[in-house]
Amino acid sequence: MLRGRGRRGVISVLVAALTGVLAVGCGRGTSGGDAAVDKKPDRYASSGQLPEHLAADGTTVVVGSSKADTVVRLYEDLRCPVCRDFEEDGGAGALRKMTLHGEVRTEYTLASFLDDRLGGKGSKKAANALRAALEQGKFVEYHDLLFQEQPDEAVDGYTDAFLLRMASRVKGLRGAGFDAAVKGMKYRSFVTASEKAYEAGKAPGTPSFAVNGTLLKEDRWNLMFDPKYVPLAVGTSALPE
Repeated sequence: MLRGRGRRGVISVLVAALTGVLAVGCGRGTSGGDAAVDKKPDRYASSGQLPEHLAADGTTVVVGSSKADTVVRLYEDLRCPVCRDFEEDGGAGALRKMTLHGEVRTEYTLASFLDDRLGGKGSKKAANALRAALEQGKFVEYHDLLFQEQPDEAVDGYTDAFLLRMASRVKGLRGAGFDAAVKGMKYRSFVTASEKAYEAGKAPGTPSFAVNGTLLKEDRWNLMFDPKYVPLAVGTSALPE
């Protein structure tokens, strides 16, 4: 969780000043031929159709088109209430829309430091369960549901029973393999490595956002909490129709 930051609070003067600098578009090729066809963004009808995989680094969960010009990395801890604010009431919906339209690829780094700060194992258990869901091609749907139903951070509510109950609401996720992975913390090494990747990324807390490898500073960070200004924050000119 971030300290000393307003959760939203977008100043209109700041937006006006940033618009000319940041609204640079995604720069698609316009010439004819096969190259132009190859650059055409992949589009997906629903979140369940988005491609998802674990990157070669072993910690990054990649969601969306490999052709996307813009890559937005999210650093999230599943127990973090400000992450839930972003996912449920902030700009996550606008970011997902751009991912569905192939303009943005979204990458996730799952932190778990709140377990050490608050006590318990919920962040680690949730990250492990999400890694198990990725094996079933259900990361996006399960991720969204876990934030939607996020327990109070002080309760440490991401228990095995809770995680399995939530998984029952994602069609095709529950099964002997998934259940065993949740109960046995099969992906413990992934959880540990992901927390180290979060720390190495120098993110100031969760949620944090990096665009094409550069962490957003406070002014643009705030824009990510207003759906109208997410395209501005990530350097695209407008929400796709």
